[in-house]
Amino acid sequence: MPDWTYQPLRGIAGALLGVRRSQRAALRVLAWTGSLPGGGRAIARLLGHRHPPAHLAGTVGGGTAGGDMVDGGTVGGGTVGGVAVRSRLGAVVPPAAARDAVRALPPLGAGLILVEPVGPADVPAVRQAAAGSRVPVLAATADPAVAAALAPYVDAVLAAGGGPHLVRPASPSVEAAARALAHPGRAVLATPALLIEAGPGWFARVTEAATPTAPALSPRDVGRDPRRWPAWWWGLLAGAVIAVAGLVAAAVSLGPVLLWYDRAYLGMDREALHAVNHHLIHFLRHDRITLAGTMVAVGILYAGLAAGGMRRGWPWAREAYLASGCVGFAAVLYLFVHGYVEPLHMTLTVIVLPLFTAAIRRPAGRPRWTVRPEGPQRERRRALTGQLLMVIIGAGLFAGGVAVSAVGLTGVFVLSDLEYLGTGPETLRAANARLLPFIAHDRAGFGGALMAAAAAITLLGAWGWRRGESWVWWTLALAAVAGFAPALAAHLAIGYVHLGHLAPVLAGVILTATALALSRPYLCAR
Repeated sequence: MPDWTYQPLRGIAGALLGVRRSQRAALRVLAWTGSLPGGGRAIARLLGHRHPPAHLAGTVGGGTAGGDMVDGGTVGGGTVGGVAVRSRLGAVVPPAAARDAVRALPPLGAGLILVEPVGPADVPAVRQAAAGSRVPVLAATADPAVAAALAPYVDAVLAAGGGPHLVRPASPSVEAAARALAHPGRAVLATPALLIEAGPGWFARVTEAATPTAPALSPRDVGRDPRRWPAWWWGLLAGAVIAVAGLVAAAVSLGPVLLWYDRAYLGMDREALHAVNHHLIHFLRHDRITLAGTMVAVGILYAGLAAGGMRRGWPWAREAYLASGCVGFAAVLYLFVHGYVEPLHMTLTVIVLPLFTAAIRRPAGRPRWTVRPEGPQRERRRALTGQLLMVIIGAGLFAGGVAVSAVGLTGVFVLSDLEYLGTGPETLRAANARLLPFIAHDRAGFGGALMAAAAAITLLGAWGWRRGESWVWWTLALAAVAGFAPALAAHLAIGYVHLGHLAPVLAGVILTATALALSRPYLCAR
């Protein structure tokens, strides 16, 4: 499981099952998920792991016997031939955990698995574990008969104590592991104790720390020719356009509420709507202000992902941007369900789509991020609790967006809406046949925007938690203010204060404030 669920839940599971049983249970869950069709890819995506850089490839298991100490970790000796690996970052596990480790750890970033110590009784378990492995499996034994029995089934058999230049770090220090990997002849193997302390995301963090980076590009490096603009500039521009459009929508909602094309479609002005139902204008205003706030939040999220993540070459930032944008543009189809195609909405889509396409037209460029020391373990654990909360918030918002979209595409109103209006849909339909499609169009549009924002929040929370990346904290904080504040203010201003209706918003505010408070020392560390 990811670090943001692994660490916060470790104490609970440890209290219920015991530490060893809880870790074995977590490993089995990962192994089971990885064995499903597409499960390994899902685990890798969830943790933001990417293919390791080319310089981490090499050969392990060959050389001369002997051992020494590196950064507080043990380097073993051996005498067998080398095994080619895509990544010299792996794990060392006992035979009892070998089968689960071989299935669970490669999607997290482990490039090889060493099983030790292997005795005669362990041979069947190691054979079964090595069958169909996606990464090289090595075994270490002091028994020549065991070595002979395992040789046809594993990639290499090492002498007891491991192979040459196999580093077992004594601490979960990412920096120490990255320094050891800088030596092309060494492999770094995480022990079970290290993974218990650091969490399974340790592989991805070490890979990032060991990746050569370059300074971030400045405007002076790029010039003024739009053809030379990097992709993140277009992403930033798309976010700015969406945020400005949201502010314009908020101004309209606070002012006339209806624009000329709204009045033309309905054949009614504000006074006529007020005559139908004296709460109707307020209801439309609260819908449109909520949508406007969500649009501003989406713009902030896109700008943050572009300027903070894509600019530094984080592959996950581009993928989060792409996923959220696909959700948002797909929701444009909602406009055609009820036959009311809003001109300004379509104009915004026509403007933003080319910018969005330019932002994601090519993969992330050369890595330009900075990996900072992880700091105090207590600070990181609190941040992981905040990360778990943020992912829960994003998933909850996405579910809310789906629900709002479904209401907008079908029944238009929920029970609390009708209680506030003091009327039923039949009465409104009788007053104007186009009134319900008009309201439904706003509601479905809000649902689509909320889903786009939620996708960005969920993925930014799941993939973006790194010490010192203050832009992640500020992006989420500003997006939360833009999304929640107008929604609460609009409901309070019009007197729509049904507790059940506002409960999800209030819960989101409380959980977001808690998540940001727990994570600030870690994300905003200097």
